[in-house]
Order: sequence, then structure tokens, then C-alpha cells
Amino acid sequence: MKLRVSALLVAWFGVLGCVQAEFFTSIGHMTDLIYAEKDLVQSLKEYILEEEAKLSKIKSWANKMEALTSKSAADPEGYLAHPVNAYKLVKRLNTDWPALEDLVLQDSAAGFIANLSVQRQFFPTDEDETGAAKALMRLQDTYKLDPDTISKGELPGTKYQAVMSADDCFGMGRSAYNEGDYYHTVLWMEQVLKQLDAGEEATATKAQVLDYLSYAVFQLGDLHRALELTRRLLSLDPSHERAGGNLRYFERLLEEEREKIVSNQTEAEPASQEGIYERPVDYLPERDVYESLCRGEGVKLTPRRQKRLFCRYHHGNRTPQLLIAPFKEEDEWDSPHIVRYYDVMSDEEIEKIKEIAKPKLARATVRDPKTGVLTVASYRVSKSSWLEETEDPVVARLNLRMQHITGLSVKTAELLQVANYGMGGQYEPHFDFSRNDEQDVFKHLGTGNRVATFLNYMSDVEAGGATVFPDLGAAIWPKKGTAVFWYNLLRSGEGDYRTRHAACPVLVGCKWVSNKWFHERGQEFLRPCGSTEVD
Repeated sequence: MKLRVSALLVAWFGVLGCVQAEFFTSIGHMTDLIYAEKDLVQSLKEYILEEEAKLSKIKSWANKMEALTSKSAADPEGYLAHPVNAYKLVKRLNTDWPALEDLVLQDSAAGFIANLSVQRQFFPTDEDETGAAKALMRLQDTYKLDPDTISKGELPGTKYQAVMSADDCFGMGRSAYNEGDYYHTVLWMEQVLKQLDAGEEATATKAQVLDYLSYAVFQLGDLHRALELTRRLLSLDPSHERAGGNLRYFERLLEEEREKIVSNQTEAEPASQEGIYERPVDYLPERDVYESLCRGEGVKLTPRRQKRLFCRYHHGNRTPQLLIAPFKEEDEWDSPHIVRYYDVMSDEEIEKIKEIAKPKLARATVRDPKTGVLTVASYRVSKSSWLEETEDPVVARLNLRMQHITGLSVKTAELLQVANYGMGGQYEPHFDFSRNDEQDVFKHLGTGNRVATFLNYMSDVEAGGATVFPDLGAAIWPKKGTAVFWYNLLRSGEGDYRTRHAACPVLVGCKWVSNKWFHERGQEFLRPCGSTEVD
């Protein structure tokens, strides 16, 4: 089979040559893997056809020789008495059988292997697999999904059925274990046992699962259950060397614990009930509030507050262009004032922006508050690119439109940023403006702090993906073609700390957004300063 790389894949390679891999951080880039896999399947089918054709020839030759040798072996001398038979026997053994040997030795897989080798250099890495596993665990935690629900693919808004095998669940548990995340190790290894106990066939064995599970529960402080699981492991594999050592170690610890209780005359700490463990506390103080809002819980939109929210036609301080065609404006929150505009971008404009941005997408970064250096972070999972007005007229039109809507100047604003969120894509609670305790991260721009944020939703999201404000108790859900706008700074120039916000993990769907950050300089007469610190 000849080496075959489709024109589609040549283009795909060209795109990948311009971007950092990290497929799990962008669903937009992961779609390219679908086409790569489709091409590999086609290449594999061609190999199978060639292999089947070869085997068909060999089978035909074998049947022919079987009939001939049955006849000749019955009366060898009589058969060879005919000179033509004698000649053909010599010819077969000298020419035909060596030709068959060449056919058998012919490597039909060479083309497929070559094609696979070319593509493998652009495949996801171990980092991608770990990132994808962490994304599923993030969704599991944020949206309170148990492993059984995820393994059955029972997620809201899904068009396609997707289930996880016992081996898939084992891969999740192993990824968590390798990251030192014993909480999720336990959850996923227990799911593997559940599926194996139900009779599912898998490469992973119960002994392997119990090996991971027993040590993970020990790390979570459940010594009694660790001992029980280790004994169960040894009943399946008595020669398991590590389990034998662990058993002796756990028994010794348990004995020391008993002796300590007796000597101190204290009661033993109760073990975790039915193997249920608390999720470890992490670095984010508002984790519970943030995740509740992502689920649509705890939204503080009281009836009294709701009465203060209105819809109107917005003409941008009588901007001539908007007097003719005003935008529909809807209040999302009263204080600080957050508004949504409708029909800001058409479907055609959205697709064009995505087309321009996609080849330039790179892992989104955050600025280290101590060093001021841009770096990737686990709390921001997306890819982004920055678009110049000169790249396409649609970018210039969108910038001008945002200027008309906000009444602010785009001359000192940052470039249009386009972002695509990956598996469980998120951006945990953060401020858009620079705080007093940080280095002046915008000093190099010479345009002051970020005064306002204009966020365009370029896709609907089937589940998850809300923009939430933990301090306010507000949640804003993506609607394709709409945009939300808020001021990050008070009129005094001080940061409005109530605007700390987050992009919730995308549970189901593909989330595209674009945003424009307006800066202070150039807005002095468009948004005059207030007279007090809290204006």
C-alpha cells in the first residue's frame, strides 16, 4: 500500500505547525483530531483490503495444491510417468513456491504504518490525556456528577451517546493517582470495580484496581478500609509482593493505633462511613459559592432586585448610527450595572472571526502577580488569539460597533481577543483590572487600567459555561450573538472588587467568546471621573 496523506491532513498539519498542541484546552482544535482519525480509519481499511486480497491469493493457491497433491500422492510413479507432470513439479518447486513465499512475506502494512507514523507526531500527548482526565474530574466536582453518571454518558443537552468502559474508568483513576489526587482515585477505581462486578470484560483486573484503591484510601486516612482492601487483593493474588508488604505495614500501624488508644484511654476516631470521603479543600476560598452559581444555585436575584432590571432600546448617547438601528439592551444586574446587548454579531460574522482566529489559537495565559510574567495556569483552560483590525474588515466593523454601543474609545483598547474553551474549559474567579498590590501589568501599554469589559458570546452552550460573579451571586448564561458589558473601575479610578468573575467549566458544548478590554486613557471626557472614592 502506498503512503497516502490526504490534502485535508496536509492542511491540518499546517495548522498544527502554527499552534501549541494541548488539544484538551480547545474544543475547536480537538475537532481536527476527528478528521485525522477518520483518515486513519480509511488508511486502515485500505490495508485490510490489501491483506484480504493477499490472503485470497494464498488460499486459492493452497486449495489448488491440495487437490493436486492428493492426486499425485496417491500414485507418485504413475503421476510422474507423464513428462508434463514431471516438468510442472520441478517448475512449481523451483519457481512457483518461491513466488508464493515472496507473496507471504510481502508487507501490506507498510503503507498504513508509514501513514500512522506521519500523523502520530501531531497526536495528543500524555499531557493531553492527563488534562482531559482532570477536565472530566472538574466537571464531576463542579456539577456534582458521580462517576456512574459520567460513565453512562447521562449528561444534559447531549446529542450523542457516549459511555465509558471499565478500562476508560481505570484510566481516569490511574491519572488521578499519578497526580497524587487520591480523592478522585477512590471514586473512579470504585466505579471500575462496580463495572467489573457487573460482568463487564476489561483489560484491567480486579487485583490491579484493588492495588490502587487500597493505597489511595490509606492516603485519605482510612486505615481500616485500606487493610480490608489489601486482604481482598491478596485473596485474588496471594503472590502480590507489594500487597504483602502493605498488609504487614497496615497491621503494624493499626496495632500502634490500638496501643495508643489504650495508653491514652481515648476513643478511636470514627472511620469514613461506607467509604465516603470529603473532597479536599483547595486554594480557592470561594470555591463552593463559585461552583453553586455554575450549577444555577445560589443566584441572589431577589424579586426586589428583579424589579429594578429593565429592557430598552439603546442608542449609545444618541450615536447617529444607533439612532437609526438601536440595540436591544437588557439589565442583567443592577449594582454594579451589568447589561446584555442582543444581535451584536451575526452568524456570518461569528464564523468569519472563528475562521481567522482558529489557526492562531494558543494556550491562554495569565500574568503572575509577583513577577508580571505571562504563564499558563490550571485555573484557566482555554486557547485564545488576538486579532488586528487589518486582518479582516469584520474585525474593524466589530470594534467600531463596540465603540458605538459603549460610548468609549477603542483607540486605547486592547486588540480583540478570541477564546475557545476546551474540555471542562474554565477561567476561575479573577479580576480583569490590575489591583494595587500587583505590579502595574499595563504599564507597557501606557493606557492605564482596564476600565471596562465587553464580552461577546459567539456560541450557545448546551450545559455549563456561565459567566458568574461570586461576590454578587450573579450568573449570566451564554447566548449566541449577544454580548455583556460592565465597568471594572469606579468613576474614581478605583477597582470595583465586586466585578470579580469567572467562566464556569463547559459541561456540554463548544464555547467561543471574544472580548474587548477598554482602558482608561482616552475616556476622560467619555466617562468623567467621580468626585468621591466610591463613585
